[in-house]
Amino acid sequence: MRVLFAGTPDTALPVLNALISSREHEVVGVLTRADARRGRGRGLSPSPVAAAARAAGLEVRTPANLREPDIQTWVHQLRADVAVVVAYGRLVPAALLDVPTHGWINLHFSLLPAWRGAAPVQRAVIAGDAVTGASVFRLEEGLDTGPVYARITEAIRPADTAGDLLARLAEAGAPLVLKVLAGLETGAVAPEPQDDAAATHAPVLTSADGRVDFSESAAAVDRRIRAVTPAPGAHTTYLGDRLRLGPITPLPEVTDLAPGALHVTKHEVRVGTGAGAVRLGRVAPAGRNWMDADAWARGARPATDTVLGRPQPQEDRTA
Repeated sequence: MRVLFAGTPDTALPVLNALISSREHEVVGVLTRADARRGRGRGLSPSPVAAAARAAGLEVRTPANLREPDIQTWVHQLRADVAVVVAYGRLVPAALLDVPTHGWINLHFSLLPAWRGAAPVQRAVIAGDAVTGASVFRLEEGLDTGPVYARITEAIRPADTAGDLLARLAEAGAPLVLKVLAGLETGAVAPEPQDDAAATHAPVLTSADGRVDFSESAAAVDRRIRAVTPAPGAHTTYLGDRLRLGPITPLPEVTDLAPGALHVTKHEVRVGTGAGAVRLGRVAPAGRNWMDADAWARGARPATDTVLGRPQPQEDRTA
């Protein structure tokens, strides 16, 4: 089939690469986000999808939105049999939904109707779900509301970060997309409507979602940190300055530390929570690189009454 592909980040690459390698399909065009400033030098860099598509000699377009007249004309001219979407990051207007023969199909990283929205993997981890998965569904005007062609399930492992889980789902989703495309071509698959009453929602994460509240349980703190790793990242404050946090180890059996209270030994740093404690892994103080928590503590030498996340009194800030 003639395939229009729309995607942007690394998680879209397994499907794009599978389509490029496939003998049954021809990628006739690629939509992705415009070049963005990345890295310390803040130079413009193409999206991972743009870089891969151009390396394969594919035609790439990076419109600000799909309502631009020239882009809509281009989509019509491609005469695509189907459009495949993976983490594109742009809305597809109603005027384009029926242009490809089989419409636009989207690989979404949840078991729809669970976790409709921009951050399904992260929200599943925060919620403590034991199982998640990926769904291939047909786009319609509603947000992730279209009928579903196929699903796969994936267990959420105890130490999974959102990045770990998303990478596995992206790899597992590629053969699922190819299976759906084969079924569309032969007429062997038919989408099933979603149960809207069972829907949950996964709005995009912001930096505020990464703020760790040590009054929550050790298990909840662990889930939040894993959910926002690698982005937008977990953080607390130490003496009023931001302290970024990598994944931690829950210590539910430790009950002698108040929420946020530090306990530093030669080889580890513990922090109390609302139920249990956690052992810090890697941390990054403001303006500095990541380091092991015990190395940070040896340099910072926190006082015995230090509490992470406590606002620094104004007189201390200006002393």
